[in-house]
Amino acid sequence: MKPTTRGTLAAVVTCVAAAAAAAASVTPAAAIGTVPVPVPLDGVEKSLDVELPRLGAELPLPTPGAPEGPRFVEGRLLPERVVPQLPVAAGLPGVGLRAPLPEILGSDFNHLGLDAPASDVRTLGPGLTLDAPLTAPNPDRFGLPDLQLPAAGVLTPVLQAVPGADLGLGQGL
Repeated sequence: MKPTTRGTLAAVVTCVAAAAAAAASVTPAAAIGTVPVPVPLDGVEKSLDVELPRLGAELPLPTPGAPEGPRFVEGRLLPERVVPQLPVAAGLPGVGLRAPLPEILGSDFNHLGLDAPASDVRTLGPGLTLDAPLTAPNPDRFGLPDLQLPAAGVLTPVLQAVPGADLGLGQGL
């Protein structure tokens, strides 16, 4: 492959990646993408002449976010967050199930339905904050820093989710 062809191909791939990143950043955080996963049981149902459960699922797509940059604080030599927390938005998988039941509870309750839609999950990875054993330059000491105890801290990870589900009994759900 010629160098000009490689350069053109690299430019096209870069433009496509930039366009995909721009399109992904335009979607709101609440609209997490999911991929439907149907479970095809129609062939088995027709060949056995039996009503089988209908099952489908949704798998969420995790999307990493932009980490919040380090914040400089007056009086410290190092920024407040040396290793920033990385946000990742994803979701819990969803399930849809419709299953026939034997008529134990009567003819009005012959199907079971379960809907557990995919729900959003917001996470922040762990971070790290450090402080140097020296302070900022002290004008009373001709610009020399003072000594202090070094400090280190771990920013705890965060996990937020609001899952939900619907369970129902009925006729021909």
